[in-house]
Amino acid sequence: MEIGLPVVQGETALPVRLNIRSLFLRDPLRQRSVALNILLEYTNRRLRARRRLINWIQRVAARAGNECSCQMYKWLTLFNLRLSCFWCFVVCCKNTGKRSEPLNIEQGTVFLVLGITLAMFVWNRLRFDVVAMLALLAIAVAGLVPSADLFAGFGHPAVITVAAVLVISQGLVNSGFVDAIAKLLGRVGQNAVLQVITLTGVVALCSAFINNVGALALLMPVAIWMSRKSGRSPSLLLMPLAFGSLLGGTITLIGTPPNIIIASYREVGTFGLVDFAPAGLAITVAGIAFIGLVGWRFTPKRDDPASDDKLFNVGDYVTELRVPEGSGYAGSTLHNLLTSGEEDKSVVVLALIRDEKSSPAPSSYLVLREGDVLLVQADTESLQEFVDSTGLALANAVEGEDGANEGEEPAGKGRSREDKEEKIATGDVRLTEAVITPSSLLIGRTTNRFNLREHYGLNVVAIARQGHRLTQRLSDTRFRSGDILLVQAHESKVMATLQTLGCLPLAERELTLGRQKSLWLAGGLFIAAIGLILSGLLAPPVALVACAVAMVLVGLLDTTEAYKAIDWSVIVLLAAMIPVGQALDATGGADLIAGQILAVAEGQAGWVALTIILVGSMLLSNVVNNAAAAVLVAPIALGLSLQLDLSSDAALMGVAVGTSCAFLTPIGHQSNVLVMEPGGYRFADYWRLGLPLSVVVTVVAVPVILWVWA
Repeated sequence: MEIGLPVVQGETALPVRLNIRSLFLRDPLRQRSVALNILLEYTNRRLRARRRLINWIQRVAARAGNECSCQMYKWLTLFNLRLSCFWCFVVCCKNTGKRSEPLNIEQGTVFLVLGITLAMFVWNRLRFDVVAMLALLAIAVAGLVPSADLFAGFGHPAVITVAAVLVISQGLVNSGFVDAIAKLLGRVGQNAVLQVITLTGVVALCSAFINNVGALALLMPVAIWMSRKSGRSPSLLLMPLAFGSLLGGTITLIGTPPNIIIASYREVGTFGLVDFAPAGLAITVAGIAFIGLVGWRFTPKRDDPASDDKLFNVGDYVTELRVPEGSGYAGSTLHNLLTSGEEDKSVVVLALIRDEKSSPAPSSYLVLREGDVLLVQADTESLQEFVDSTGLALANAVEGEDGANEGEEPAGKGRSREDKEEKIATGDVRLTEAVITPSSLLIGRTTNRFNLREHYGLNVVAIARQGHRLTQRLSDTRFRSGDILLVQAHESKVMATLQTLGCLPLAERELTLGRQKSLWLAGGLFIAAIGLILSGLLAPPVALVACAVAMVLVGLLDTTEAYKAIDWSVIVLLAAMIPVGQALDATGGADLIAGQILAVAEGQAGWVALTIILVGSMLLSNVVNNAAAAVLVAPIALGLSLQLDLSSDAALMGVAVGTSCAFLTPIGHQSNVLVMEPGGYRFADYWRLGLPLSVVVTVVAVPVILWVWA
């Protein structure tokens, strides 16, 4: 191997061809001397280039009237020249011709902690709540926050309000309040524009008052059913549905955690419940109109709508039916079973399990025996009719007064097979459809390995999976994110169990609806809380906590379910990041960053600064949790508003809108992740609709915010 390197001979560097092996094999002393000369010349060149760059920086700084007295600059120069130059011109000197204040150690420490925190959020190898706690501990060790105030974030009104909203959302779900709305959507026709506008409008309305992810999960099966009924890919409806849930959260104070956080930063009292409505309603209406008329055409078409095998339908479950002892079809053919009464082509037999051996696609003239298990695919209505007409039993269902209560013994352990045969569950036993979320405990596991029946009192009766026709037995099927489960459990425990497992209940169609009394009771309590907030009689945290407690007292959800309804990772994130944001403000770091933006926006109209705040918040929320983004950007926006012709309320509203509209990546919000697999989306697909929608939101939000809050 030969390379061309300069060899120093006296004062002159002569390029020669050197053989690397000859450096050590021929005359070692001479060749090593040559190698040292090469290294010395390389080092000298680096030093000369470094001196030239330092001299250039000093000349530019002198012309600008800046004397860089920043200790952080001098410290960084010892490690990396490029980094120190970046700090000098971007963070410290501003290069504006005005003398800048030197960065002190406290500010440098805050920026260092925030930089590492943001990098870890983007890296996404540690849970975001763990990262937030590490950031809190870092500023505590640095002495930037008094120890007495270190954990004050856990009692912050914004954190209390978020927890109360999550409990109220669960109470509304349990009552069937949202199910009743979802049921009405089945009457929408097959026009694509009408479907998109209706779905996004309803999910936006629900998201204004309940958790965004919960509203999306309730309406997602409706969207999938609509797409199959009209012969379209689910991908055309699911992304608009997810974005609609994000838009709706901007309408009210309780619609999304960033709004609650932003309200706490207002100096003249928190924002009211509907103070977000002018900007939120404007961007929601504009966003829904854009998505419905134009935007849905930008979504990818991942599946062939003509192929039922490829198209996901929440109604097409795979379940197991057993031929019970004494059945009239024992000794008869499979053909006779399928053609009994009126022929039902919607029930498809995928496999027959006999003596623990599976036979895929069995012959229609195969003779059935007692104890045979049929792996069938059908929607819930066809399954009900088929079970009723044939007398077959759901192999995974159990029967009894307590249904699938905990402590129930599985087959072969004290209970006969006949004792567990059951048709569609009745009485206190409830059938519920639920979607597996990306954070579910079930992902990658099977029902047998997880022992759902013994540990959780839950039976998985059937599974539906987008894009795949399952051929394995239910007990051997590994769960995936986005799978739809038909589960059976005791009515009083099913919601709490699903919450524990990381599953979200879906709109239940004809399976079961909330009791009418519970529906009106939940709605009445929620409306009463809203009225107290609007009238000013109670502060939002007090009114919402009172509503949550009332829902527990009247039995809409028990205390265990209330605690499980709270997403504690979000609570820890908020409680930990609030002191970090306060440290940024207390050390003057927020004012320093605002000063850098001021250097760019100085002399410009107020709408320029507001656009910078909104777009910056929007970009940040696409890579970090939106609540964390709100905590970080809010103090910076306040500092900027004090130095520009912009009201603090307008700046905070810009942050609220920007941090709530994460349309560009699937990791920007849980709603985006939830539709990724059922819709067959790729990471880059979100830009296709998300980028133009972000432009629409910015164009609409900026003038509305200035008009209302300037």
